[in-house]
Amino acid sequence: MRASKWFSRDNGSIGPLTAEDASRVVAAAADVALLVSSDGIVQDCAFRTPELENAVGDAGSWAGRLWADTVTVESRHKAEALLDGALKDAEPHLRHLNHPAALDGPDVAIEYSAVRANSDGSVIAFGRDLRRLATLQQRLVDAQQALERDYTSLRQAQARYRGLFQTAPEPLMVADAQTLRVTEANPAALKLIEQGRRTLGTPVVDLLHADDRAGAQRLLAGMRQAGSPQSMRVRLNPDSTGDKAAGAKFGPDVSVTLGATVLMEEKSAVLVLRFSTVAPETTAKSASDVNQRLLTALDQATDGFVLTSQDGEVMNANAAFISMAQLGSPARAEGRSIENWIGQSGVDTEVLLANLKQRGVVRLFATSIRGEMGGTNDVEISANAVMLDGQQCFGFVIRDIGRRLTTARAQPPRAMPRSIEQLTELIGRVSMKELVRDAIDVIERLCIESALELTSNNRASAAEMLGLSRQSLYVKLRRYGLSDPGDAEPDGEPGS
Repeated sequence: MRASKWFSRDNGSIGPLTAEDASRVVAAAADVALLVSSDGIVQDCAFRTPELENAVGDAGSWAGRLWADTVTVESRHKAEALLDGALKDAEPHLRHLNHPAALDGPDVAIEYSAVRANSDGSVIAFGRDLRRLATLQQRLVDAQQALERDYTSLRQAQARYRGLFQTAPEPLMVADAQTLRVTEANPAALKLIEQGRRTLGTPVVDLLHADDRAGAQRLLAGMRQAGSPQSMRVRLNPDSTGDKAAGAKFGPDVSVTLGATVLMEEKSAVLVLRFSTVAPETTAKSASDVNQRLLTALDQATDGFVLTSQDGEVMNANAAFISMAQLGSPARAEGRSIENWIGQSGVDTEVLLANLKQRGVVRLFATSIRGEMGGTNDVEISANAVMLDGQQCFGFVIRDIGRRLTTARAQPPRAMPRSIEQLTELIGRVSMKELVRDAIDVIERLCIESALELTSNNRASAAEMLGLSRQSLYVKLRRYGLSDPGDAEPDGEPGS
């Protein structure tokens, strides 16, 4: 049976409706219902919830005004089109209209449809509150923009990596850490290896002299566990050297330094291999200098850095973390569990360590850091697992986000819940701490309202019934919006 826009039976199928019944049906059919005359004047309006009526701001003055004057400028033509279509008995269409909000907040989005009510040209407009949908849409747009920015940064980083890798004068190769097979090689490495020889997919040890393969195999296999850069002197396979110029430089009688560095990529790892004629002592000295510069920069970084064992015991910490934790010196942190400063309880630390042991990396974990002197700061933690001297360790980068500037538009303050039903709607949207505080406020408000009702609004009797001083009761009445503008506090009574 094909659906119809009207009931399929005659009008008697839903029974006779009085004017009061019809008003209740209209009010219940939408979040907001408007009765509009044929010339566009709002004759009456009904809101499902006081919260929506308060959000609109001047809803009490809608009656007697043009419907088009109650919406924002860009929505005026939509309201006029809805009214015109309803008067012509056209197919009802849904249109998104915005009403100015109270307290300079964001516009209130409402989706309307309109139908002609009777022969005199009156129109009933049914509206559905779209604020939650609008909030979700804005969040989706923000997430998409952030994702696009991340993709752009990733593409730029990949382009820089490719440029550096391809133009580097030193022969470089990338090998899978598990299979030890070559996955990438730059032009300098391809020039080093014979042009006709298949390089990609070849085991790294096949490129070396037979006498050096066993040692290189142990070195590269050990990289998966140690993780720190390693190097050794090797000779190339004489059958794999390139042209005469390359052969003269990297011939079988001339040893080269094979350097290897492990890079983590989520759960997998790759080896970056380099071939150099620099003596190993010089290479070691250069690596030591670089490591020292990195350690100095890390210690003076503005973000906190902590190196811990796999059980979370602090091994090293930089000056920024010592300042965040209000410790005074690194010696007071070493040997203690990072749990002493991260999060409000041990749960955050357990989650971090469990994810690091399982996945090897954690990014942008939101928590807080507690100082020894009682200070607390909101922070973001990124961490990864590393192998140092055959032992798994965790490195934590801790960034203070307490003063972070956001580009998101500031939201108006959340209204205090007025009932248990409104309170339960907040579950999952606000923290447990806020829910408990709001629950206390709701219970306190309900108790005060009940006391006033039982005492016929006698403030002195209500205060005595609640065990409060009159001054305290007046303070709470003002807080919950239960006092009249002309109410004056009693003199001479201390607050509770």
